[in-house]
Amino acid sequence: MATFLYRLGQWAFRRRRTVVLAWLAVLAAVFLGASSAAEAPDDSSSMPGIESQQAFDLINKRFPGAEADGAQARIVFVAEDGQHVTAAADRAAIGNLVAAVADGPQVAGVTSPFDTNAVSKDKSTAYVTVTYKVDSDDLTDASRTDLTKAVDQARNAGLVVEAGGSALETDAGQGMGEALGVLVAAVVLLITFGSLAAAGLPLLTAILGVCVSLAGITAVSSAFGFSSTVGELAMMLGLAVGIDYSLFVVSRYREERANGHQPQEAAALAAGTAGSAVVFAGLTVVIALLGLSVVGVPMLTKMGIGSAGAVLVGVLVALTAVPALLGFWPNAVLARRDRKGGRRTPAQLFGRIGRTKTAGTRTKAARGVRWAQFVVRRPLPVLLLSVIGLGALAVPSLDLRMGMPGDEAKSTSTTERRAYDALAEGFGPGFNGPLTVVVDVRTAADPEAAVTAVSAQLAGTKGIVSVSPARFNAAKDTAVISAVPSTAPTSRQTQDLVHTIRGERSAVQAATGADFKVTGTTALNIDVGQKMQDALVPYLAVVVGLAFLLLMLVFRSILVPLKAALGFLLSVGAALGAIVTVFQQGHGAGLFGVDETGPIMSTMPIFLVGIVFGLAMDYQVFLVSRIREAHIHGEQPRQAVVTGFRHSAHVVGAAALIMMAVFGGFMTGGESMVKMVGFGLAGAVFFDAFVVRMAFVPAVLALLGKRAWWLPKWLDRLLPRVDIEGEALTKQAHAPRDPVDNHDRQTPVRVV
Repeated sequence: MATFLYRLGQWAFRRRRTVVLAWLAVLAAVFLGASSAAEAPDDSSSMPGIESQQAFDLINKRFPGAEADGAQARIVFVAEDGQHVTAAADRAAIGNLVAAVADGPQVAGVTSPFDTNAVSKDKSTAYVTVTYKVDSDDLTDASRTDLTKAVDQARNAGLVVEAGGSALETDAGQGMGEALGVLVAAVVLLITFGSLAAAGLPLLTAILGVCVSLAGITAVSSAFGFSSTVGELAMMLGLAVGIDYSLFVVSRYREERANGHQPQEAAALAAGTAGSAVVFAGLTVVIALLGLSVVGVPMLTKMGIGSAGAVLVGVLVALTAVPALLGFWPNAVLARRDRKGGRRTPAQLFGRIGRTKTAGTRTKAARGVRWAQFVVRRPLPVLLLSVIGLGALAVPSLDLRMGMPGDEAKSTSTTERRAYDALAEGFGPGFNGPLTVVVDVRTAADPEAAVTAVSAQLAGTKGIVSVSPARFNAAKDTAVISAVPSTAPTSRQTQDLVHTIRGERSAVQAATGADFKVTGTTALNIDVGQKMQDALVPYLAVVVGLAFLLLMLVFRSILVPLKAALGFLLSVGAALGAIVTVFQQGHGAGLFGVDETGPIMSTMPIFLVGIVFGLAMDYQVFLVSRIREAHIHGEQPRQAVVTGFRHSAHVVGAAALIMMAVFGGFMTGGESMVKMVGFGLAGAVFFDAFVVRMAFVPAVLALLGKRAWWLPKWLDRLLPRVDIEGEALTKQAHAPRDPVDNHDRQTPVRVV
């Protein structure tokens, strides 16, 4: 592997114009394909295998033209100063709003609250539900404008009017967050390298990779069903790993230049060593992302495939475009002091190299060396402290409640949140999350009697406060009933109530011959949460198992991959515990702009495991490969740990800060769920990079000593050899040459 990548880097450096033109041609081709591609499909909310989805599908099939997932808007009216909404003036204002909204071309139906008994018992609150023929993504701006104008007119009449529902939902742009992440990444790179060119090169190549990936996803979106969400996740990961992979190659190039190698040789060695780590780190990320298909949710599968493609593009860019661009500007990425001076004698050259390594490396590597020396001297206390600390942070995750936060998690400054609160106060906490019961009476002897029996069973269930009259379809073989719980949609009592209703199904079916299913937003969130929870263990087993085999192949060890997996579980547990502490329990919520606490987004644990596992293995490969490189070159285990930290700790730290900046940019979004994603991913990267890889890993390696690299002889013979450390390259004895003699002319030097 190292030899192949060495030759690839050498070729890219020599044929730099060809490589750059090839990437520009690829970029032009995918942009041309994207410009002529059909519009990307909407995000699919399909969740195969859960009862709520089956019920939605049944409604759509038996009630043609009444899509179960069509957009809705719920407009809430509250009378001021103890008055009643039934007063003549308020009644007239509500009637005018209903008439104005009903004329909309996309409106399927809207009825006055006085005709549907949608008025609270104290007559202080009423509501109108507007249903649309299309889902929220297909709702036009004109329809939304008509709705907001009608609401404003009702407010001018003296009513307190608030509105919520899917019809008002809009995509919260993350452009500012992404720009902030790139800005922070640029600052980190500039501090790390001390050179504008060295800082700009990883950013430039990462942007190239992201542009190719996004245009490619757009070009095939119609054929593969990739929605805009696929592109958003691919952009986030592609930017993060693209910067990191280029960072490692450029850093190794600078190191090889400091060792006296010519530009072409340094680029080839960087591709053969750091490039090997990039390949296997990228493979671990791809494994984690493709493993999302295990969950069985089409949307997650597509997001995993699209993001895996972006990661692969990032790997290819780092292995080819980076060496090519280094060929154009071989000296520009060096620190300023290394670019000064003219032609020097070998004695002057080696003297300068010695001073450069002493002065340039000491500042950036000294902290890592001192820390590594501290850890290897006291490995047991450091190990115990890191495990206990991360374990304590993970404890709140035992109280994890999964769901999909809705309007109740929004700020009280939003009309959606105020509408939610007004309905809860006027009609009860469960009114915001009614359960929809779909009754299939095709096999019932008396359909109407069967539906009546189901309604009576629901009304008699503890925790149900009201049951609506049944609504039959045209064929009279299916009915829909709405049941309002007494508790809030995200409460444990409501979750238990859904399970109780479903538990009564067999008895009702035996007595009436009718079957029923429970759905609605509340039940759907409960089912999705359970599906994600059930899929988490198989997903972990597949991803960790495949990555264990890959790392065993890379490091030729049993204990090193095991240690990597255990460290990853600690970091993910701590990150999940931090999410629960802030977003569910509310501790420190104000510091992160979280207005309301609630359940954790159902897909969050899966995302956290998948994305962070791949990124954590990046740091594992980059850091431990340098440690193993020092060990196989003859250093004792503990000294090898120190040497590995000298060369890679500050670069891994910079890479982690860049990742945190990119993910942290999502916390600038207004939506609680977006903040949760940004907080969780940034926290997991912090715990993994700065606690697990910087404390747990060196402590374990120091305690294990040579046993860390133990591999049974029979297994050693079976496994193919992968030279990730570049051992074969060191045996070729490339002699240092004068780096100035050639890069002043910026012409490649042929390596013999």
